[in-house]
Amino acid sequence: MSIVLVGAPGAGKTSVGRRLAKKLGMAFVDVDERIEQVLGKTIPEIFADEGETYFRQAEEEATLELLESTEVLSLGGGAVMNPRIREALKDHEVIWLKVSAGQASRRVGMNTVRPLLLGNVRGKLIELMRERTPLYEEVATKVVETDGRGSAEVADELAAERMA
Repeated sequence: MSIVLVGAPGAGKTSVGRRLAKKLGMAFVDVDERIEQVLGKTIPEIFADEGETYFRQAEEEATLELLESTEVLSLGGGAVMNPRIREALKDHEVIWLKVSAGQASRRVGMNTVRPLLLGNVRGKLIELMRERTPLYEEVATKVVETDGRGSAEVADELAAERMA
């Protein structure tokens, strides 16, 4: 059973996941990074060249495969929009790294290369979070607030709970 991190862009899924996996002596994979490796393009290039539908199909395939073989997994922020992924998550420990739109926009920065956040970053984050929050709530087995906390602190908390 994998430990799966979900949440909005800027929640800290990748940085917390790397630290958590290291602390627990487990393997870590970021789904977006795996997609980039397999397709040989960055996520923004995939969106620009093939479109969001193509990316979402690649995301589904990668996520479903990695859920079966990875110990700590960081999903893309929009993965929970996919019903097949949500169904597959029922068999895993899913940690929702919850972040406010203000904190997320500071973490992501205003000069982002995230395709769905181009333009008004804070406004787009608010819109994405409004749409996705019910789905994060649906799949989460644990919710961790990340506002005002660094990835090391969050990873330490999760590792301590896991080892207790």
